[in-house]
Amino acid sequence: MRPSVVNLAFLLLFTTVLATTSRAWAEDQGTPAPATAKAQADQAATTPAAVADGTVRQPSRPPSVPAIGGGDLLRVGVLGAPESEQEVRVNGDGNISLSLVGAVHVAGLTAEQAQVEIAKKMVAGGFFTEPQVSVFIKEYATQGVSVMGEVSKPGVYPVLGARSLFDVLSLAGGMTAKAGQIITITHRDHPQTPNNVLITNNTAQSIQSNVEVFPGDTVVVSKAGIVYVVGDVHRPSGVVMENGNQMTVLQAIAMAEGTNPTAALNSAKIIRKTPEGPKELPLELKKILAAKSPDITLQAEDIIFVPGSAAKGAAKRGMEAIIQVATGLAVYRPY
Repeated sequence: MRPSVVNLAFLLLFTTVLATTSRAWAEDQGTPAPATAKAQADQAATTPAAVADGTVRQPSRPPSVPAIGGGDLLRVGVLGAPESEQEVRVNGDGNISLSLVGAVHVAGLTAEQAQVEIAKKMVAGGFFTEPQVSVFIKEYATQGVSVMGEVSKPGVYPVLGARSLFDVLSLAGGMTAKAGQIITITHRDHPQTPNNVLITNNTAQSIQSNVEVFPGDTVVVSKAGIVYVVGDVHRPSGVVMENGNQMTVLQAIAMAEGTNPTAALNSAKIIRKTPEGPKELPLELKKILAAKSPDITLQAEDIIFVPGSAAKGAAKRGMEAIIQVATGLAVYRPY
C-alpha cells in the first residue's frame, strides 16, 4: 500500500506542475506586446472578413501619407475582377463615380482608407462578398510644389510623389543669404494647419528637419532679421540675426570689422523703423566702445550709421539716403 500511495502522490504532483506550466506558456503566447496588438488590429480592420461582417473601421492615417483631393485621378480595381478596373477623377465635391456602387466620397482619405470605403459599398450592394479593392493615385491635380520666400528661384516645381524638403529647396536654387531658420510647409489637404520646420547647422537636427513634401504643398522660407552697418566702418554690410537670437551694437560693429580711424563716433546714430516711419536714435558709440555706456540691443532692420569726421556734413546726411545705401549692402551671417 505504501508504494501505491507514493506513486499516486507523485502522479498528482506531476499533473499539477504540468498544468501550471502549460497555462503559463499559453498566457505568454497569447498576450502580444502593445505595438503588435495595435498592428494586428489595424490589419484586421481592412481584411475581407472585417468588411463582410460590417466591423470594418478606417485605419489611422500616417502623417507622411498624402490624402486624396479634388481633381486627383484614381485607378480603382478589384483583385480577380479585371472588368471592374476603371480610372476616375475626383470631382469638386470630393466624390468619385464607380460603375457598380455609384458615388463614393474619398476626398481627405488616403488610398488605403479609400479602399476600405469602396469595399464597404461593394459588400453592401451585394456585388462582392470579400472584395480586395485597390486604389492607386495615378495623378495629382497639382503636380507641383510652390516654393516661395527667401530662395534663389521662387516658383512652382513639378514633383511626382513625395520628395524631401531639401530636394525641393535644391530645385529652387537653395536659400538666400537673407533666409531665416524657419520654413513653413502648408499641405494641400490641411491648409489651416501649416507646419513650421527649424533649419539649423546641427547635422543630427537637420536630418530630422528633412521632412517629406507632397504635390500641392506650399513651402515658404522665412526672412531672417537683418541689421545694417553703414558709414565709416571697414566693411559696411548687413548682418543676419539668427531666429531667436539677439544682436547688440558691439556685435554688429564687430561684424563690420570695426570703425575706421576717421569715424566720428560721437555722431553715430541708429535709424529704426516704427509704425510712424523711420526714426533717428542717438548712439553714444564712443562710450559703448570704451565700456563707459551699456551696450544696446538692436532690432531687425535697424541701421547703424557711423559718419566720418573728415566730412562733417556726412553726419547730417538724410535718413532716406542712409536707408538707400543700407539696402544695397552685401549680407553676411555671423558664422
